[in-house]
Amino acid sequence: MPTARALRLCPGAMVVPVPRQVCGVKSREIHAVLTRFTPVVQGASIDEWYLDLTGTEALYRHEPLRETAHRIRSAVHEATGLTVSIGGATTRLLAKLAVERAKPKPGSGADGVRVVPPGDEAAFMATVALGDLSGVGPRFRERLAAAGLTRVPDVLATPEDRLRRALGDNAAEWLVRRCKGIDESEVRERESARSISHEETFGRDLTSDDDLGRELVDLVRRVAHHLRGDGLMARTVSVKLRDHDFRTRGASRTLPSGVIADRVILATAHTLLDKLRRARRGPVRLLGVALTGLEEADAEAQLSLFDDPGEATLESEKDRRLARAVDAVRKRYGTEAVVPGRVAERPAPGVRRHRPG
Repeated sequence: MPTARALRLCPGAMVVPVPRQVCGVKSREIHAVLTRFTPVVQGASIDEWYLDLTGTEALYRHEPLRETAHRIRSAVHEATGLTVSIGGATTRLLAKLAVERAKPKPGSGADGVRVVPPGDEAAFMATVALGDLSGVGPRFRERLAAAGLTRVPDVLATPEDRLRRALGDNAAEWLVRRCKGIDESEVRERESARSISHEETFGRDLTSDDDLGRELVDLVRRVAHHLRGDGLMARTVSVKLRDHDFRTRGASRTLPSGVIADRVILATAHTLLDKLRRARRGPVRLLGVALTGLEEADAEAQLSLFDDPGEATLESEKDRRLARAVDAVRKRYGTEAVVPGRVAERPAPGVRRHRPG
């Protein structure tokens, strides 16, 4: 949940700023340890990675995967002072679910590692609540509960035609595949194509362009702040929409040179969002912004000499100075010390403001 939204729900909450640059350093330290165990390490976020250990069995003398996982966990702690939890399985979907069971919590008996052995996938999925599946947000969970579906076995025991009538064809097909543990995505090293992204699944589907615009401003604010905190600049801006029927669409634009400023990233993102909305209108359940084509930021980077300086997607030195000044204020007073007006004034999710007259 974005901090701005949390503060609207709990105005008296104490906000502790996140030292993004320090987090970035620790993230890279953990990644370096993981690559000692396998060359195929895919970063999913600043604190989440997928490892493919296929072909390394002989290296670890064919020991059980659980032992290798504990070996990795110990190495990370020794090198960084941080503890990590590890989930092991035959697919990314199952591994992500397993890692939640691995986290040591009071009364759980977990020790930081949970492995789903080959052949036990169906038995493991039978213990999973639908709300634990990635992509099942509050609104969709309500629809499922209204249909009497709360756990994976409920879905698998329901005739597919009934699911399609209750949820729609796309959502029903997607959910059944998830509940069967089907995930064909591969773990691939993406260091050369790393990205910074944020996305928001709404408690209620958004239909208003104004509401989507406000959410877009907040998402851009967050990705741009993280971009600068990691000392990077981005060449490509992408926007992702997931419609009410689970159809996911996206659009991207690559800029003439790397950028760091909110204004430029937001102008590009707005253009992409408008393009997606013109192509297909309707309720939106998820909105995301991603920055790719990342490279080390150069404070003295050459600005474009040939493009029209009035173009919204061209960055000026004034843009960069302003962005860094805002970062300095947030570093001292917290990430919510300076926020765009559209974010500060936006209504709670699903609540529409009525204008007089």
